[in-house]
Formats: sequence, C-alpha cells, structure tokens
Amino acid sequence: MVVPELRPWRAARPHVVRITDAVRPRLARAAGIVRPSLTRAVAAAKPQVARLTRAAGPQLARITKAVPHAGPWRYTAGAATAGLALAAGVVTAAGPWDTTGQRTAERDRAVALEHAGGADHGRTDDSSGTSTAAAGAPQPAPSAASVLTGLSGAAATVKSAPDALPTTAGLKAVLDRLLADPALGARRTAAVVDVATGKRLYGSGADTSLTPASTTKIATAVAALSAMGPDHRLTTRAALEPDTRELVLVGGGDPTLTARKDDGGDGGGWASLRTLAAATARTLKTRGVTEVTLSYDTTLFTGSRIHPIGVNTNLAPVTALSADEGRVDDTVSGPATRVSDPAADATRKFAAYLNADGIKTSAPGPSKATTRAQTLATVSSPPLSTLIERMLTNSDNDIAEALARQTAVATGVRADFAGGGKAVLAQLRKLGLPVTGAVFKDGSGLDRADRLTANLLTALLAKAGDPDLPALRPVLTGLPVAGFTGTLSTRYADGAAGVVRAKTGTLTGVNTLAGTVVDQDGRLLAFALLASDTTDPTAAQTALDKTATALAGCGCR
Repeated sequence: MVVPELRPWRAARPHVVRITDAVRPRLARAAGIVRPSLTRAVAAAKPQVARLTRAAGPQLARITKAVPHAGPWRYTAGAATAGLALAAGVVTAAGPWDTTGQRTAERDRAVALEHAGGADHGRTDDSSGTSTAAAGAPQPAPSAASVLTGLSGAAATVKSAPDALPTTAGLKAVLDRLLADPALGARRTAAVVDVATGKRLYGSGADTSLTPASTTKIATAVAALSAMGPDHRLTTRAALEPDTRELVLVGGGDPTLTARKDDGGDGGGWASLRTLAAATARTLKTRGVTEVTLSYDTTLFTGSRIHPIGVNTNLAPVTALSADEGRVDDTVSGPATRVSDPAADATRKFAAYLNADGIKTSAPGPSKATTRAQTLATVSSPPLSTLIERMLTNSDNDIAEALARQTAVATGVRADFAGGGKAVLAQLRKLGLPVTGAVFKDGSGLDRADRLTANLLTALLAKAGDPDLPALRPVLTGLPVAGFTGTLSTRYADGAAGVVRAKTGTLTGVNTLAGTVVDQDGRLLAFALLASDTTDPTAAQTALDKTATALAGCGCR
C-alpha cells in the first residue's frame, strides 16, 4: 500500500503562510521554548518549510537533515516546524475524504476559516475543562488545508518518502538502549512498522501481550469505524405513545449528547437536549397536547452500567441515555464527579426544557417505547469520525465505552461490557489483524485485564493508513499531537513537538504510547511502546517520550 502524495499547493499557499505565521508563537508556548535561539531557528526553518509546501516528500528530508548539527534546541524547532507542515500533508493524509481530498471531518474547521484547528484540538493541557475553543481563543495547532489528493486521483499512487526504509539494525542501535531504561519497569515491549508498506521494521517482545491501558481506544476506534462507517450518527428521539400520552425519551447511546444551557441551541455541534425539547414541544402543541407522562428508555444497552473498576471519576455509569457524560460540573473532559443515574438526570433536564416551553410533565421514570410509539423529534450526534477524534484526542472513556457497545449493537452482539469486547475483537479479526493474545474486557482500557500486543497496535495504525480503507483515517487524525493537543499537549517540550502523534496510556504500574512519527527521511512510521510494572509514572513517561523522539530524529539506516 502507498501513502498518497500531495499536490502542489498552488492556491492554498496563502493559507499555509497563515498556518506557519499563526503557529510560531503557539509553538513557543506549547513547547516551553522561550530562548532567543528558537526565534532564530524558526526563522531559519521557514524557507525549508516553504519548499516543503511546494513539493512535500523529498523536501522534508532536506529540512530535517539541515539541522542535525545545530544543537537540540534548533533541531527541535526545525522538526516541529516540519511536523506542522506535515500536519497539512503526510501526517494528516487522512480521511474520510470528499472529492477534493479534504477531510470531511475537518471541512468546517479547516484553514479556509483562517482560525480553527481540528476537533477538540484546543486544549492547553491534559486536565479537565481546559479547552479554549469555547471562548474563541486561538487553537494551538492548525488543521489541514484543502490540498490533499483524493484517494481516487492518479497522484495518490506517488510515494511521499524515499524508497529506502530504516533498517532493523539501525533501529536496534537507537531503540534497544532507550528501551533498556529501568524506568520502563520489569516488562516492556515495542514495535515499529512502516505505514506505507505495512512492513515491521523493529520488534522487541512485539508478540507478548501486556496491559495496554488507554491505547485500547485505538482498537475500539478501528472496530467501531469498520462496523458502522465514519458517517454514522447516533440518534436520540422523543416518542409519544398514542393512547396513553406517555412521552418517552429514547436513548440512542450518544455519549456526546449535551444539556448545557450555554450551547447556543445546537450543542456547539453536538446533539442538544434543548433542541430536542423545543422541537418536541412544538409538535405536541400542534396536536393540542400540553401535558404528558414522561419516561425514558435505555434498553439499547444491556448489562451492568458500572465498570468493573467500580464507581470512578474517570467514567460515568454506562447507559444509552446521558447528558454531558453525567458530569456535575462544567468540565468537558478528564476526571469529574458523575451523577449516579445519568439517564434519569438527562430526562429531568429534558423535562425542565419542556416545562419552559409550556409542556407540563410528570416526574420521569424508566420505560420502553413500543413499536406503536410515534417519533415526534430527533437529534443526532456528529459523524462517528468526529466522535472518534474526540475520544482519542481527549482519551475520553465515556465515548470509548459507548462505542464498544455501539459496535456490539451494530454486529448483533449483546451490548454490555463483555459483548462490547467480543464485538471489538471480532471486527479486528475480520480485518485480518494479528489478534493472537488480545483480550478486550472493555472499550476504554480502564480494565487491567485487557491485553494487547505491540504488534497488534502497530498493525491497527498501519491499517488506518491503508489507502483502500479511508473510513479508518480518523484513527490517525484523532491522535494527540506532541506538544500541542490532548494528552500530549504538555509533553515533548524538548523533542519532536508536532512530529509525534500518539495515544497515551496510564494505569498504576502501566505506561504505554502508540502512534505515528515522521522520521528524518520523511517516512511515516507507526510505533507501539508498552511498559508494565513501572514504579515511577513520570520517569516511565519520560522514557517513552525519549524513545519516540529518537525515532523521529533518526533515519536509522
């Protein structure tokens, strides 16, 4: 398989200029680089980036090779600048695509708007409630401009990097020493794969199953996209039983449904309970109905709502109906106190909106809509591609568990924790992925009994880059960007900022990292690093970051 090449940037070049001009100060803040040498390094790198925007692939090699003797600060700036250009090129050579090659999941947020970044890419650190996007503040990393060749185009067969691959010996010389760091605990495994060819270039215990923590979400994402498609939406509806005037709020398993009062009426792009209530009230009034018995239906999902880890601030009870992930505060990501019954809580908020619109309701209770119930109004989530990106960027456990169950629903499996894991495994097996040793107890990776191999994680990432499977591209585009977004926003201050894109994983004694990196020769590589029995999470995280940075900085021939 071949990674698509870029077209010449032609008319899009002014947008690229705006990208690079806008990014330079944000790069300094995100990477913590305040030295005068950075300014000089970025200025020095600018001509090379301009050349890259005219002909992406070969020029990247010249950019990165031009700075190896300039010291680590200058290399960091050059690599990050090159990486940001690649964010509009090779790294985000991703879908789903429209006929111009633009990622449809980013169309409304693209550089054509001259300000916005990718979905949920506005966070300044990995704590909860840190998005600056709602306040209209600049986001720290740009989205891709509409310059990529569509998958059906003839230019899609042109390679974007040299034919020569890193060698196993070259990779071993660089990685073996770093992976021997005691900070990585008693057990550690690794794999590196060339995305364009799918060839494994390096492996160290790559077929040994270890606890993956949140890198499990990569598997959940691939399974959900393959089962439902990137354009699939999750619908919440209000249905009226014709004989009893029972109004049933039917949960569609949308983990991003919102009841925020400041959502502008459209949920900020997410499905809104306010919108649903307003439409329901209008329809009821046209029928002369101003009083209803209100209930809610959560039967789409089955089994226990409580994760095996128990009640936890990292995850609300899993149910087919919830609003704002059951959070009791205004956060949108990260740990938070949750309500004990998200469905009842969401329905009470729905009732309040109905009451404000002149519809009197009873106190809500659980029920099940019959086949005779008449749908009065619906609201739908953004496309699944957008949900996947939000899940991966923010490491959102609530979305992950909902999508594992949605995968079960889509494939006719019981929609509980066990069924979700079974459905995910079945989808990966159907894609021909190496699932030997894989165990899925949940969709989020919170369960310590989950098991994945470095081989499977890199195979998942390579599969997401397959030109014949554009539906899987959100797996790559949703990965946090080093030094800029999501759970990597505060990492890589002294290394491959903007070049590494990876999903993190952290549990007590477990540290993992899996994603993509563009090496010094412009090859897009997938990597997976898993460490178990670690004792110092900060030291282990640093060791993993050093390894990914080294991979970005070498040609490893």
